[in-house]
Amino acid sequence: MSLIELTGVRKTYRTGSLQVAALRGITLTVDEGEYIAVMGPSGSGKSTLMHILGCLDVPTAGSYRLAEEDVSEMSESQLAQVRNRRVGFVFQQFNLLASMSALRNVELPLTYRSVGRVDRRQRALAALERVGLRDRVDHRPGELSGGEQQRVAVARALVTEPDLLLADEPTGNLDSASTAGILSLLDELHGADRTIVVITHEADVARRSQRIVRMLDGLVSDDTVTAGVVP
Repeated sequence: MSLIELTGVRKTYRTGSLQVAALRGITLTVDEGEYIAVMGPSGSGKSTLMHILGCLDVPTAGSYRLAEEDVSEMSESQLAQVRNRRVGFVFQQFNLLASMSALRNVELPLTYRSVGRVDRRQRALAALERVGLRDRVDHRPGELSGGEQQRVAVARALVTEPDLLLADEPTGNLDSASTAGILSLLDELHGADRTIVVITHEADVARRSQRIVRMLDGLVSDDTVTAGVVP
């Protein structure tokens, strides 16, 4: 079953009389449990596509269905609800709150859902254990390595059990050892049938996916099935 269905998606940004076509007619399907990588040079439309997939923005034209729900023309409040229910985000910059422990950072999405304190803590602890950080729950981001901070970010993305894990350059700020750890974690999540979309410019990262979607000038220029997850 398809989790993501984009049909003829266009996105045009307007600044005064200037119009910039960021996406020029994207049609793309991602199945449940699939692991894909989106690649392309700067200006190819990767970031815009990510914003639409994550319900951070809506298309100018075309349609986007996420888990069979048409999100193309939703209001900001409706999109916020979909993001909270269905999408987990992992960013290059980690986006952790420096004043909070790893546990509190992971609890945040559940706080927004008004999950009770006891349940919230149990679920956050389970998510941190899942990414191998059960012994670092009380550490603040500044006390963690880059790889550990990214693992906290992955735990935060997973704690709501989202349909889609969307990772934007998740290894961009990591050294080679931390990168290997994060990629292995994504492999494990994919092995557990998590749907993953990684936005990346790194070929080694993209090759870990099942399928590479290449973008150029706001269009999908190629759609290549890889040989499978690279060990």
